[in-house]
Amino acid sequence: MSSEAIEQPEESAADLAEQATRSSIREALDGLRYGAQAAITPRVLQGAAVELGWLTTHLAMYPLGLVGAARHRADRLNLSGLTPAQRSLLVGDVRAAGTPILLAHGIIDNHTVFTLMRRQLLRRGFTRIHTFSYSPLTLDVRSTAERLGAEVEALCEESGSEQIHVIGHSLGGLIARYYIQRLGGDRRVHTCVTLGTPHEGTVAARLLAWPLVKQVRPDSDLMMELAEPAPGCQTRFVAFYSDVDQLIVPQRRARIRHSDLTARNVRVRGVGHLSLPFHGEVVHQITGMLAHLDEQDTDA
Repeated sequence: MSSEAIEQPEESAADLAEQATRSSIREALDGLRYGAQAAITPRVLQGAAVELGWLTTHLAMYPLGLVGAARHRADRLNLSGLTPAQRSLLVGDVRAAGTPILLAHGIIDNHTVFTLMRRQLLRRGFTRIHTFSYSPLTLDVRSTAERLGAEVEALCEESGSEQIHVIGHSLGGLIARYYIQRLGGDRRVHTCVTLGTPHEGTVAARLLAWPLVKQVRPDSDLMMELAEPAPGCQTRFVAFYSDVDQLIVPQRRARIRHSDLTARNVRVRGVGHLSLPFHGEVVHQITGMLAHLDEQDTDA
């Protein structure tokens, strides 16, 4: 070796960790900056205004959700007093009408986020609608998925139904997917609909060090576990994702891409993360697909 060569000191573990942290934060900020630049269009600005309106309404309703979980059961022995849409579902497919639907909200939220959707499901003729609630202090997706599983079993026992549907917004969809894919929930869940769920994580989660938020980082142990094989999974998945979602960065990470899962990904344009459960077209599509249990779809 030349006498002029100088041996470089090895970087310490602390230095490497600091570099990794800075790189992660830089990646998250770059993703958010890109999303902000792409959002300056009339269509997106209109969606932001709608998002603000729904957020204001939801904040006013939020305290009502602290009282308790919402349940609706409407057993019927006749068709009197029903609308044409309700009659159509009950007469055309009584199994679809009677299949329980479990709604799972996102983090720091409650069942009031599904107020419009619940109303539309009832109008369509669905008779059993329930909500799964969990604390905003929840720290782990896996343990919450176990609680969801217990709720599903109780719901099946109460209703006498062997299967249910689950609709999950944001983290609620990820909790439902973990239960279905990793805890054997596919035998109980016929269809799982997710709205703005970080199925492949979100780089925005790198900005917070909260344990639960760490689990939705793209490189987390949870994301790697969900990417593992899931042979024989029977549940039908439908993932709605928005092209202007402020929390899922980049937005395509709200899609389900797994070779063992039967999944349809539906792109929604100009609708913010919080507005997805309230969006009329999204709600209309969900009520329509749950009324046809045995139809499978491809990506939209």
